[in-house]
Amino acid sequence: MVRSEKMLSQTDCYLFGLGRHYEIYEKLGAHAMTVEGQEGVYFAVWAPNAKAVNVIGEFNNWEFNDCLEPVESSGIWDGFIPGAKIGQMYKFAIYTYNGRVLFKADPYANQSEYRPGTASVIADLSYEWSDKSWMSKRKKRDMTKEPMSIYEVHPGSWRKRFDSTHEWFYNYKELADELVDYIKQMGYTHVELMGIAEHPFDGSWGYQVTGYYSPTSRYGSPTDFMYFIDKMHSNGIGVILDWVPAHFPRDAHGLAEFDGTPTYEYADPRKGEHPDWGTKIFDYGRNEVVNFLLANALFWVEKFHIDGLRVDAVASMLYLDYGKTPGNWVPNIYGGHENLEAIEFFKHLNSMLMKRNPGVMMIAEESTAWPLVTRPPEDGGLGFTFKWNMGWMHDFLEYMQMDPIYRKYHHNKMTFSMTYAFSENYILVLSHDEVVHLKRSMLSKMPGWDGDKFRQLKTAYTFMMGHPGKKLLFMGQDFGQWAEWNEAKALDWYLLGDERHRNLQAYVSDLLKVYKKYSSGFELDQSWEGFQWINADDAENSVFSFIRRNNKRKNSLIYVCSFTPVERKGYRIGVPENRKYQILLDNEHGYYKKEERKILKPQKVEYNGMPYSLELDLQGYGACILKFDED
Repeated sequence: MVRSEKMLSQTDCYLFGLGRHYEIYEKLGAHAMTVEGQEGVYFAVWAPNAKAVNVIGEFNNWEFNDCLEPVESSGIWDGFIPGAKIGQMYKFAIYTYNGRVLFKADPYANQSEYRPGTASVIADLSYEWSDKSWMSKRKKRDMTKEPMSIYEVHPGSWRKRFDSTHEWFYNYKELADELVDYIKQMGYTHVELMGIAEHPFDGSWGYQVTGYYSPTSRYGSPTDFMYFIDKMHSNGIGVILDWVPAHFPRDAHGLAEFDGTPTYEYADPRKGEHPDWGTKIFDYGRNEVVNFLLANALFWVEKFHIDGLRVDAVASMLYLDYGKTPGNWVPNIYGGHENLEAIEFFKHLNSMLMKRNPGVMMIAEESTAWPLVTRPPEDGGLGFTFKWNMGWMHDFLEYMQMDPIYRKYHHNKMTFSMTYAFSENYILVLSHDEVVHLKRSMLSKMPGWDGDKFRQLKTAYTFMMGHPGKKLLFMGQDFGQWAEWNEAKALDWYLLGDERHRNLQAYVSDLLKVYKKYSSGFELDQSWEGFQWINADDAENSVFSFIRRNNKRKNSLIYVCSFTPVERKGYRIGVPENRKYQILLDNEHGYYKKEERKILKPQKVEYNGMPYSLELDLQGYGACILKFDED
């Protein structure tokens, strides 16, 4: 063992102790280098209550010969091992004061052994990026005013490779080459990836992480993952990652009781454990733990060029009593149930990350009425860019699953979201969580016979695309997957042999392309200036009609959606202008080419509080989008 005096400075230790060393991943972990003419690897690990720390690995035949040394009072142990090489596996053997030896994966490792192995791997993150143009444009973007339609993907089950006996994961490169074509064909703007950080159990979907700095080896190497992102950017597609700072699993090789004591988690189990999930909660009051998470967010954004982080389970971090019974949680210093340390963590994280990386998004999966989630910290907010609109999702799905005969009694399920639509910057989500655990796929949720299911789903998606807020749709739901999602199986792509599924897929693609083409659908998502009801009150017919506008009031869009099987000839809607109205799309035909579009001229008949009106012929479960200009 050789000690490297130059690798970890006093300034590094000081900043880490303050929780402000934003590139600590360049110091801790395993880093190949040359010291005094010897090639090898520098190792450093934070284990403040360890008695001793050894590095064991392929370079020393897993023997206990290489003992790290403590770095003053920082809690960090470090050392240089000559002869260790990139690609070799290793672990830390941590000796505790109660006589145990713990074999831990490196919390800062950049690569991991293929599961079920749990060792860390010495990695090289060298990569020649070709996305300079994308990164330059990203700095100038305000995504709240741009189109964003997200395709949520679980990489391990989107598609699989087959041989005579097994199903195999696509690697990152294979996935990139096929997925980029699909996303471009459909018209999505972003892909959101589940389960990228290393995790031991497939069934956790990547939400129980043991390798926060390690792209999962299921799909290849870290540089393979860089290729994936580079490929997406080169084709104009943004990449969002699910990120899990709320909790971590108890696996013996992971972060739980890392040095034999609560290290990354709160020491008090009433604060440090999620009883519903069987996981540990990060100690947001400990500077080194906060630094681990802050630097991890920056690691994905700055090292891997990620365009946004969707932060999982934000509500579980904000509330000390989340999922806990009375007496099994600890109030804050004011007697409340808010986790003040987590609140400060979010404010620090979001303000720092987006200041360093303009154009990058932070997205909160926050399921409560917590105020000001997407407002700046200086205004009392948490500082996120967007929040998932879980309230809209629940109301929308509850309405869509009803027998159409009862929908008129629950009309407000589809209108209530407009009472709070502009209180946050929202993303409308139909995510993986809505098509598992006996909730059924989107197509299966629709009532009626098969033909009715397809027509209703088209109309439902039309309503979603017109409603204020960015969009997210989970894989398989755009072509009408019948089965619930199963992470162990590929999507049922064979369904595209059926014309009904191809037609649904083509219709979703048409919706996405209309959404991207016309800024009325996205430019004013946060203001009533961009939305106006034509008729929000036609409960008897279960028909909704509204206008979407942009700043210039050019190419304004009218959405009309009917949620009963009744054909409605001459259905009248009010319109604001004596102009020509073009039917851009309907759910029987899809998108009309310019020369095919039916032109409607309004009548001087007041209706819905407007000076003019049109008559439309709506099919059962009919939907259409019209375009017009305003003075």
